[in-house]
Formats: sequence, structure tokens, C-alpha cells
Amino acid sequence: MPTTASVIAQYCKAAGIDHIFGYPGNPNLDLIEAGRIEGIEFILGSRESAIGFMAQAYGMLMGRPGACLSTLGPGAASIVASVANAFLDRTPMLAISGQASTRQEAFFTHEVLNHNRLFAPVTKWATHIFPENAATVMRKALHIATAERPGPVHITTHDNVLAKEADDAEIRLAPSAASVRCLQVTGGGDPIRMLENARNPVILAGLSAQRSEAGAALKRLAEKLGCGVVVSPMAKGVFPETHPQYAGAIDMACNAVIWDFLAASDLILAAGFDPVELIKPWTLKVPTIHLDSTPNIDQIYFAEIEMVGHVPSMLDYLADGYRGGAKSPALEAHRASFRAAYYKGRVEGKLNPTDVVDAINDIFPADTIVTTDVGSHKLLVGQGWRATKPNSFLTTNGGSSMGFSVPAAIVAKMLHRDRQVVCTVGDGGFAMSSADLRLASSMKLGVVVVVFCDNSLNRIELKQTVKKYASVLTRFDPTDLVKLAEAMECHGARVENPGELGRVLCDARAGLDRPLVVQAVIDPSQYLSQF
Repeated sequence: MPTTASVIAQYCKAAGIDHIFGYPGNPNLDLIEAGRIEGIEFILGSRESAIGFMAQAYGMLMGRPGACLSTLGPGAASIVASVANAFLDRTPMLAISGQASTRQEAFFTHEVLNHNRLFAPVTKWATHIFPENAATVMRKALHIATAERPGPVHITTHDNVLAKEADDAEIRLAPSAASVRCLQVTGGGDPIRMLENARNPVILAGLSAQRSEAGAALKRLAEKLGCGVVVSPMAKGVFPETHPQYAGAIDMACNAVIWDFLAASDLILAAGFDPVELIKPWTLKVPTIHLDSTPNIDQIYFAEIEMVGHVPSMLDYLADGYRGGAKSPALEAHRASFRAAYYKGRVEGKLNPTDVVDAINDIFPADTIVTTDVGSHKLLVGQGWRATKPNSFLTTNGGSSMGFSVPAAIVAKMLHRDRQVVCTVGDGGFAMSSADLRLASSMKLGVVVVVFCDNSLNRIELKQTVKKYASVLTRFDPTDLVKLAEAMECHGARVENPGELGRVLCDARAGLDRPLVVQAVIDPSQYLSQF
């Protein structure tokens, strides 16, 4: 009979999980060996939070759970932040932590934490696995992780359990794809008639639309309506941003212009929009249709009609039934206001944040995968990077945890070696994740890491400025990132103006044998004008 560790590994393999990101410890050695036998590749991260972010990026890109493995005690505690991030970002994840033996857990104190209490608030399910329930627990865990809304599950593995033969060992995944597409409509009125009667509707597309691969159906409906399309940051690319009806990303840079555009509409179709991404409160009084895989349980906005089901099928249902003509929204005027707001505060003769984003747009191909961290730069990259394909922009916006973009870029390049990957990160977030570069260099991943350097936690410092407070805990001494890159066996370059940046990025586009760290010394004045 297979061991409990073998059952876990076989279920991962059956679910398409071919990588596990981990930091080992004594309690999970049997699982590491079982995974090796099954052909699963283990990736050793520099720290526990990094392996969680790597697993999250894997889940974002692959649409199936990313797996991370930690040891007990501080190891388990250290992945909580990245597991919580995946929980708020609606990303499927399988987090596994070792634990003391079942004989010791109830009374032993050394490195023993109550995992279920630790992980229950930030997972969809936290449990333990034993020989008598191994297959059932794995089947349930994988199903819960991928069911709407997806998210992380956590499994505790005791060091005296994994090597035991499993009584429950049948490998059989629960069905996930619906064989019949169902549509439930609740509320007063007919959504098709509402669209036909609206003079200026707007589609607000979000994470669920991206997750369900609704791009083609979204584009078809938008073009039939002739309306503007706004996206949430984590859904960038679900509607091509080079399309004439694209109207911007909500709650990034120029957020006032985007909110004004939504407020001027007379109907909002929230297509797979998850309010977890909202940074500003929803204050709109515009009639709204909620269209998603789940009911409008958050009630962040009120919806006169709720459509619940498979997002692409519901969008096709609306497009098939729509008999009205194309609308004529004032998109040209909106785009002019949008562009003026985006470049506001730019300082001539300096390297501005928007100069960096423009250079990435101009130099790298359209299918480039861009990852971004959290901070002031994120709001400009999240608005300015022209995403034309789904999953070509990876960010954390529900959880918004710093330290995400470097691990995410490593995984993106690992999975897509034929595509360019550009990581954008502030110098604060880079300080949290720079050690991950050694893994990228050892894997010979040609990731371009552009660090926006202003020696400040700018988002927080700006808020201190608004309150007329001193800059306390938001300033730090500069670091020579070229030397740091070289110590990590990476290429390094320092740039202080757009010309230097353009030359460095053009050289990088030609190909890299290992990561390139670009220390982009920016003038942060534009941030103040933006936010």
C-alpha cells in the first residue's frame, strides 16, 4: 500500500501540480522524497514568505493550486502572510506544513503551534491528514481550493504520519468543470432590456472574468454595446488595453478620472468584478447589474439585478439577446483627461516613474509578463502597462503584500522561458525580496528587475505629508544595487535618465543568461501630483 506521503504526492501530480515551492524541515522529509519519486520538482526558496508568493504566482498563471511546503513552528508561521495574500487575491493554493508527532502535539511546546487556529482565518479550509483519511482529505482540499471563489487550503502533516501506509489511498479527483452551463437571474427587471434602455452603459470587468477566461465573450459584448470597459488591476489583459473602447483600470493612478467616468454612466455591468480589489469606497449611485460566479454577498455595491453562473456564458447570453444599437460614449474626451492626469507632475530632465513605465511599454513585446510590487510605483504601473493578454500582469491587489513581485517574476519566467518577464518593484519591496535573486540566477532566468529607487516608503510618506507629519519610519539609506546584483550572480545597471534606461532595457530585450537588476533612480515628485 502507498504511504500517506505518497498519496499526497500522487494527488498533487494528478491535479497537475508539477512544482512545489518549499523550505524543508524534519517533519516533511518523507513528503519531499515521495514527491521526487512522482516527478514533482521542488524549488527551494530563500525564505518561507517567498515560497508562498511563488505558489501564489503559480496558481495565478496556471489556474490550478500552487503548492508550498514549510516546516513546523516558525516555518509555518512565516508562510501565513503569503497564504493570507492568496486568500484575499482569490488564488488557489495548497499550503502544507510539518508538525510534531501526534503523540507530542497535545503537550510538547518546542516549535509547536496550533496550525488550525493559525491558518483558519486566512484559508478556505485548515485540517490535518492521517493514513485513514489521506485520499479523502486531498480530494476535498483540492476541490475547495479551486471552487469559486478559489483560495488557499492548509494541511498539517505530522512527522510520524507521512511514512505510514495509507488506508484511504484511491486517487480520484472531484469533477470541476460544469457539464451544463446554468444561469440564475434575481432582482427586478430584465438585464437585456436594461442594457438596451441605457444610453451610456459601462462594463467593469474583474478578477472572476479573468479567471473564467471570459476575454472573448467580454470583447464581443463590449463591441456590440459600443461601451467603455474599465478593468480591475488583477484583471488587466482580460480586455486588450490597445482596444479603442478600453477606459482604464480602477483604483490605480488617475483614479479620480476613472471614477468620474463610471459616475457619468447610467448603467454599470459588473462583469466578474470582485470588490476585494477596491481601494476607494464605492460611492456611485449608478444602477448596477452584478454578473459573477457568486451572488453579490459582499454588498459593497447595490445591484438591481444579479446574474450568477459561468461568466463567459452569461456575457454571451447578453450579447445574443441584445437588440439595441451601439452606444456612443465620450471615450475620446475621457482618454484626453486620462492622459493628462497620468503624466501630471512629470519633471523635465529627470527620470520620472511614468518614464520607466513608458520604456517598458515601448521596448518589450506585447506578450511580456509584467509583475509589480506594492507601493506608489504599483499605481502607475497598474495603470500604464498596456496589457493585451490575460495573465500578462501579475500583482497582488486584494492582499497587497509587499515582497510579491520578485518571487512572482521568478515563477513567471520559470513557466514561460520563451517570453520576456519584467519585474517592477520599489526599493522598499526589493529590500524584502532581493535574496530571491540568487535562486533566479542559479536557474539562469533572464528576468529584468526594475527597481524604482527613491529611498522612501513613498505611499506612507505621502500620507504623512498630507497630515503635516514628519517622515518617520519611511526613509532609508540608499544601497548600491549593482554591487548587490553582482553578489547574487546577476547583472546590474544604474540609470538616472530615460536615455540610459532605454539603452539598458534594449540590451536586455536581446536576451539574458541570468537576471538583470536595474537601479532606476527616480524623481518621486510625480507621485505627489498623482496621489
